Amino acid sequence: MFTDDFQLVLASASPRRRELLAMTGIPFIIDAPEVDERCDLGARDAVAELARRKAEAGRALHPDKTVLASDTLVAIDDQPLGKPADEADAFRMLRQLSGRWHHVYTGVCIIDADGHMHADVDATAVHFCPMTDEEIRAYIATGEPMDKAGSYALQGIAGLWVDMIEGSSSNVIGLPLSLTRRLLAEAGLPVLGL
Repeated sequence: MFTDDFQLVLASASPRRRELLAMTGIPFIIDAPEVDERCDLGARDAVAELARRKAEAGRALHPDKTVLASDTLVAIDDQPLGKPADEADAFRMLRQLSGRWHHVYTGVCIIDADGHMHADVDATAVHFCPMTDEEIRAYIATGEPMDKAGSYALQGIAGLWVDMIEGSSSNVIGLPLSLTRRLLAEAGLPVLGL
């Protein structure tokens, strides 16, 4: 069980990660430090590196607490697709995804209260139905794609065009729950207080 003064720190401002982490039943606070997110690695290695940077930055602010950080990237043909710079960039990305498979990678890094690191990467394959240019423009007009990796949110309107998923759907949303459960247990924080 948890003591009254226990706190897990989520080093992310993402409302989606907050909602997913809340499912674990572990009490936590949110403190998302600024981190340099420039990284020239491939998508899988990049999310591992960026999650580590975020966890270490969170740990520097909360040295006596357990810190959880993650990073998610969409990749097609091994090319990472980050958040779109503008509507034209969102259109370009969605046009690339239309009618094709792509991968979503999320790195999760936990630094426990003793300073030990527990980290791994989850991968999910996602297939989009073909989208017409008109559908892409209508989707962009909703505003949903503008702050999302790969210009879409599976749990939102974009789900209308996702017809197949191989792997964790929570990974695509931003925090793979099964991987997170395993890493939290390794860090001595079993979910639901079990």
